[in-house]
Amino acid sequence: MRSISLGIRGRVIGLAMVPVAIIGVLLLFQLISGKIDDLDQSLRTRAAAIARQLAPAAEYGVVSGNIAVLQTLLDKVAIETDIRGVAIFSDTGERLAHVGPGDWVEPAQGGLPADRIHQIEYTDRLVYYAPITRTEVAVDDFNAPDEASAQPGGRTQLLGWVGLDVSRSATFQSQRDAILRSLAILLAGLSVSLYLAWRIGRRITQPILALTRTVSRIGDGHLDERVAQTGEAELGVLQRGVNHMAAHLQTMQDQMQEKIDQATARLVYQASHDALTGLINRREFEQRLEHLRLSALQQGREHALCYMDLDQFKVINDTCGHAAGDELLRQLALLLKGNLRERDTLARLGGDEFALLLENCSTPDALEVADTFRAEVQRFRFKWEDRIFAVGMSVGMVAINRDSGTTASLLSAADAACYVAKDRGRNQIHVYESRDTDLTRHRGEMQWVARIQRALEEDRLRLSWQEIRRTDGTVESTRHVELLLRMVDDDGSEILPMAFIPAAERYSIMPSLDSWVIGETLRACQRYVVSKREQHCLFAVNLSGASLKDPAFRRMLLEKLQDNPDLGPHLCFEITETAAIGNLAVVNDFIDAMREFGCSFALDDFGSGLSSFTYLKNLKVDYLKIDGAFVRDIASNAIDCSMVEAIHRIGHQMGLKTVAEYVESDEILAVLQQIGVDYVQGNGVHCPEPLENLCGAS
Repeated sequence: MRSISLGIRGRVIGLAMVPVAIIGVLLLFQLISGKIDDLDQSLRTRAAAIARQLAPAAEYGVVSGNIAVLQTLLDKVAIETDIRGVAIFSDTGERLAHVGPGDWVEPAQGGLPADRIHQIEYTDRLVYYAPITRTEVAVDDFNAPDEASAQPGGRTQLLGWVGLDVSRSATFQSQRDAILRSLAILLAGLSVSLYLAWRIGRRITQPILALTRTVSRIGDGHLDERVAQTGEAELGVLQRGVNHMAAHLQTMQDQMQEKIDQATARLVYQASHDALTGLINRREFEQRLEHLRLSALQQGREHALCYMDLDQFKVINDTCGHAAGDELLRQLALLLKGNLRERDTLARLGGDEFALLLENCSTPDALEVADTFRAEVQRFRFKWEDRIFAVGMSVGMVAINRDSGTTASLLSAADAACYVAKDRGRNQIHVYESRDTDLTRHRGEMQWVARIQRALEEDRLRLSWQEIRRTDGTVESTRHVELLLRMVDDDGSEILPMAFIPAAERYSIMPSLDSWVIGETLRACQRYVVSKREQHCLFAVNLSGASLKDPAFRRMLLEKLQDNPDLGPHLCFEITETAAIGNLAVVNDFIDAMREFGCSFALDDFGSGLSSFTYLKNLKVDYLKIDGAFVRDIASNAIDCSMVEAIHRIGHQMGLKTVAEYVESDEILAVLQQIGVDYVQGNGVHCPEPLENLCGAS
């Protein structure tokens, strides 16, 4: 800001001073040069006049030879200022009289003119030589004297010279004094001009600088700043314009700030509340839960956390659409808020999951409150278009006290308790207890879920193969093997599927596992076909009920076979009896689609379900795999032996080939040979091997 003001003021002062300075310098130069010329000319004129007057005055003394008269005359002349010396010379050059030092040129030898004054100029002095002459005049006695003197014919005689040495130092000093006086006058004039220019510039620039400062302050955000309206004409218009602009900007800023405050308030609200129901969201709920946990830990207070999950919500979402589901959640949120105490907190954690914090509430009291909420939801009827739905709510409760763990562990415990409530029949309340066996199982399954996901991400799944052979030992042209899934643990050990498949089925991870298995199977089949064309191999792959119900999985498998149609005859899909019975129409459609590519099918674990024989005639399968539970003890259990024999007989009557699983000993193999079962599979026949041993490394 300071540099700007100096710049403006400097320009104004410069514009005022530069012409004055130029004119003053020119005038001073003219004045000094004129003064110097005048002083020099005055010295020359005076010196020439003295020399001119002295020559006639010395004529008598030279003619008469009266040196005393000449000396007296010279003494009087030497009194004049600037005269260094004066001398009188004879016509022969002899110095007759002199005063002062005088540095003379011999007149007779110097060729000085006899008819005029001669000047010799030196650096510091001037020397003049004036001729002393005697003029003889013819006098006519009959004419007047003036007439006689005017007559021509007079003769001039050179008697000598008068020498006058004049010093120029006084003139030089006068010149220097004149220059100094002129410079002093110039400086005084410039100072006065500078002061006047500064005053004028200050008066001109002060409103501009004030305007500049105001604009700068406005630019810095001080929109309440105003400039004093002191100017007229253009400056006044500019000042009023700046004030009007500032007022307009301030109004706009106030409006913008109001909008920002409103938007900030909305963002703060949205950051802590669920947009659909208006309840607080998970983030805000966890902060409040942490606050209550700390109060329980530090002050010994007791609170309760309820984790609530709606029953049958997915049915409404699937049958009526998400709009109906959203409306149900909004109505239930209003219903639940109506039963809240002032100090309690209700939140929507996501989907159809709600959570309730009961502050300063013991477990028995919390059970009453939670049951009130559950009963309200149970009585509620949701109407959508022309349909009415009843919903329920499962509640998991955990006490918050000094022994409670972290916020995450509290939420996990409440979620697990809610899961148990659902698993026990839904629409009920389950209180968390650390020794609860159901909770222990649930937590174990949840841990397996994380391990399965990690194994998928880190590519720690492997396939092994186990051969399915003819019971009578006959070697067929087609080799028949089943691919078995394995998981590699963190320490490199192998985990069998019976350890993690239940958790994968319960938490809908099977489609991901089956997709991985299908991809690996097709690659292995391709390698086998390329490397061993002389022997046909049938790869049996297990498919879960969840994958069969998943349209995306079925579409993925169909696309892969469309890209590799020659692999179809090498694939046999094994479907469990339970999955087939639960999705009979879907399974048959799937079988029809796969058969177009030459795929075959086996019904796995037959005999474990209810009414197995009733549904068998409606399934289009090629192989009937007898549940290993009947095969394992067939050598010692007559009932198991009869069951296997009945399944084998019915399978043959339907044109199916039978396969006995879990053949672990020669005794079991002998009984199966006696019954006539077509194929056997188990560790007693062939132990599983890595898939690379069959198909080679990729």
